[in-house]
Amino acid sequence: MQAPLPTFADDTALLVIDLQPDFMPGGALPCHDGDAVVPGIAALLASRRYRTVVATQDWHPPGHASFASSHPGQAPFSTIDLHGQPQVLWPDHCVQGTPGAALDARVDWTPAELILRKGTDPQVDSYSALRGNHGPGGSRPPTGLVGWLRERGIAEVHVCGLARDYCVLWSAQDAAAAGFRVRFLWDLTRPVTPDGDAPTRLALREAGVAVDGDG
Repeated sequence: MQAPLPTFADDTALLVIDLQPDFMPGGALPCHDGDAVVPGIAALLASRRYRTVVATQDWHPPGHASFASSHPGQAPFSTIDLHGQPQVLWPDHCVQGTPGAALDARVDWTPAELILRKGTDPQVDSYSALRGNHGPGGSRPPTGLVGWLRERGIAEVHVCGLARDYCVLWSAQDAAAAGFRVRFLWDLTRPVTPDGDAPTRLALREAGVAVDGDG
């Protein structure tokens, strides 16, 4: 019989980012091969190797400012200036209460101690689990996750989920900037488009994030 995998230290948390049907093939905003990460993430949670697990859930109100449909004449995936920063305009996705916004039903989420809903402000997009995008005042509002993790003695976070080149990337960068050691579980992420993989790796390296499979 194969020995069970060792558990991680109590100061290490797993962040599962936006594992939702709208980011899977057939969803409103599908990531490239997005459903391929589900079995691995499901197995990781079932292994109970992490004492602390956090899942995030994109949770937009209808008419969100990041939706192309909220800007007449603009097409999905075009870019506008929003609150002084470039904003990609997305198809309507992960609208509160819709099936596409649910956490993936193929995963047993029982080990998740916290489910953090983000993107709830109609005027502010929220890629990262730790901070919103720039808001009307120019700042990036915190989600409260940094304090929540620190109060539990977390010093290291491992990140996985969707999408590799947006929400998982920004979560990893913000976690590193907040002083956590960060490990990026590359094979348990998928991008909106594979064309962004090289820039994503570069951005992670510049942020001091360890990437599984590098080196």
